Amino acid sequence: MSVPRNCIRCGKVFTYVYGLPICNDCRKQDEEDFKRVKEYLYDNPGASMSQVASDLGISVKKIKNFLREGRLEIVGDGANMFLECERCGKSIKSGLYCEECERALKEDLTKTASELKKELNPKDDWYKDGKMRYLYRDKK
Repeated sequence: MSVPRNCIRCGKVFTYVYGLPICNDCRKQDEEDFKRVKEYLYDNPGASMSQVASDLGISVKKIKNFLREGRLEIVGDGANMFLECERCGKSIKSGLYCEECERALKEDLTKTASELKKELNPKDDWYKDGKMRYLYRDKK
């Protein structure tokens, strides 16, 4: 269901459907900025975040968002000071979680889904094969 909202960046009213509440113009600007960052890194592999930000005039916050979305990755073997796992605080190169926390979250979700499935599905599975049965017998 769509609702009218104000863009959190420019304040313009737009039809909000899902995701980050930004208008199409701001979303297009984000895509253009991402393309510029991508091309810059293609020409300047291993450039620092501050170097990319200053050379392109794009905020460090926006570049961090690209890293969090998994669209960019920090290269090199050393620990970085920009991204940390949102669950344990370990240094990561891209995304929201480190591999260990991602695996643990996936296992937790799978376990919870399995428990919910057992809880929601009745034990009597007669209906699953599509066959019919009598509910009441007529007394004649």
